[in-house]
Amino acid sequence: MISTQDWADTQRLWDYHQMGHTPRPCSVAIGLGSHDLGVADAAVDLYKQGMAPLLVFTGATSPTTRERMPRGEAVHYRERAIELGVPDSAVMVEPRARNTGENIRFSRDLLADAGIEVFSVLLISKPYEERRAYATGRKLWPEVEIVSASSPMALQDYVDSIGDARMVIDMLVGALQRLLVYPEQGFMISQQVPADVIRAYDRLAQGGYMSRLLRDGKGEVLKPTT
Repeated sequence: MISTQDWADTQRLWDYHQMGHTPRPCSVAIGLGSHDLGVADAAVDLYKQGMAPLLVFTGATSPTTRERMPRGEAVHYRERAIELGVPDSAVMVEPRARNTGENIRFSRDLLADAGIEVFSVLLISKPYEERRAYATGRKLWPEVEIVSASSPMALQDYVDSIGDARMVIDMLVGALQRLLVYPEQGFMISQQVPADVIRAYDRLAQGGYMSRLLRDGKGEVLKPTT
């Protein structure tokens, strides 16, 4: 049973993970691969609104997508975009990335190799990954402006779309941990995390929502060292 407090804490993490950026026209839109085809749908919506002339989908497979997307996340995203009416000429695929850092670096290199000049990026992710994507993009591609975007969804609507509330909470908790520990590992810029968000994270982790948490070689949950 998920308690009222658990839901309140989950909502606090959900709200923090979203950047609240207003989409605006950018040089390119990059959709980060995952289990969620909603990322491709959001990219298509933004393309049709004229927010980017080109879509790049990036992602290989992971344990959570291998069965659902056997040809790779980026390939399935591309197929979805074309099915929804985006011309093939407006879609590029980066099929090797296996984490957010590789999504950014490999997409950057793909565009550079194609001779495409990039000044701004509309970075499209799952709703609870907006802040992580933004922080990673700012670290690895500092010379471009990053605008975060995702499907405009309420927490309950997202839970309903996934069909597994506990898994969603686990993912939000894991995403928050990465915002805390990855900056000192050089993977993303550091961002201020409000005290009430930290308290919500701690309560959820202590309550057992731990399946997506990173651990050290001794099996201990990773924590920031400073």
